[in-house]
Amino acid sequence: MTRQPRPTTTLWRPTGPVELALVRDLAWRAWPPRLPEQPIFYPVLNEDYAVRIARDWNVKHDGAGYVTRFEVDSAFLRRYPVRRAGGRTILELWVPAEELPEFNAHIVGGIEVVHEFR
Repeated sequence: MTRQPRPTTTLWRPTGPVELALVRDLAWRAWPPRLPEQPIFYPVLNEDYAVRIARDWNVKHDGAGYVTRFEVDSAFLRRYPVRRAGGRTILELWVPAEELPEFNAHIVGGIEVVHEFR
C-alpha cells in the first residue's frame, strides 16, 4: 500500500539579501532564527502581497528584495490563525520565534526564490 503525501499549503516570504543568504546557508530547507527584535516570523499567504513587500520595502531598505515560495504541512499550519494585516488579500501567519524550529521541521521540500527586485 502506498502512502499518500500529506496535503501542503504554499506560503511566500518576502526577504532581503541578508536573510536570503542565511536560508542558502541552511541548504534552502529552513528559516534562520529570529533576531531579538523579531519576535514573530510571518510568512504570507498571497504571492502579490509578498511581491509588494519585497519590491517596495526590501529594495528601499536593503538594496534588493526577493520573494520565496515554500510548502508547509497543512495540518501543522492549523495552529496559526490567519491574520489580516490590511486589505482583504493582505494575509499572514504569525509564527512565534520560539516555534520556528518546529515550523521549519514541517517545511516540505525546499525554499525557492521566485522573484528578485533591485
